[in-house]
Amino acid sequence: MQPSIASSVLGRGLSAAWPICLGYLPIGMALGVLGQKAGLHPLAIGFMSLVVFAGSSQFIAVSMISSGMPAVTIVITTFVVNLRHLLMSSALAIPFRGRSRSVLTLFAYGVTDESFAVNYPKLLEGDWYIEHALVVNHAANLTWIASTVAGGYGGQYIPEGAFGIDYALIAMFICLLVFQLRGKIYLLTAILGGALAVGLALILPGNWHIIVASTLAAAFGAFIKRHYRQLSS
Repeated sequence: MQPSIASSVLGRGLSAAWPICLGYLPIGMALGVLGQKAGLHPLAIGFMSLVVFAGSSQFIAVSMISSGMPAVTIVITTFVVNLRHLLMSSALAIPFRGRSRSVLTLFAYGVTDESFAVNYPKLLEGDWYIEHALVVNHAANLTWIASTVAGGYGGQYIPEGAFGIDYALIAMFICLLVFQLRGKIYLLTAILGGALAVGLALILPGNWHIIVASTLAAAFGAFIKRHYRQLSS
């Protein structure tokens, strides 16, 4: 890649990634604080962020570690929580069709809810390629690792609920959702997904309510969108 092109790709990628990075700072520090309270060394927290790179799973894992849960239970639980990545990967398989396995592997490592929420709409709009998406993914990844390690080192000085850091993850997801509401169908799908998730949480164990609600709401939104297009044509 020519230097001018690489600079353009890097600039556009970082421009799209900065809201994620900004949101990751308090969330990563919150995870570092919790990890330190659970008895993990800051470098161990950083290694977890490097290997796992999944905020919700890491929060759950740290909570289970502090509760003395066995390793097998922690691995199975985090695996189930991350099953939602199957939905994201299925959606990304279409625009990245034909790419080499090595590039896809590098990209897949950095896929999170937040990077998906930023990259996927841009891929649909066009003029956004896997190189841009890689910058988004790994800029967020580096920010996440650094912030969790910083939280681990500073955890002894920061109370767990200080500055509202326990709400930071929820706030960022709400912000990302708002950015994707580009019409009535999207709004209806979001409302349906939220309502289903709340209702199914009462009857389904673990985090299956999130996966089932997301699948049903997405299928409903796709059906409505296709039906609307047919009526318009």
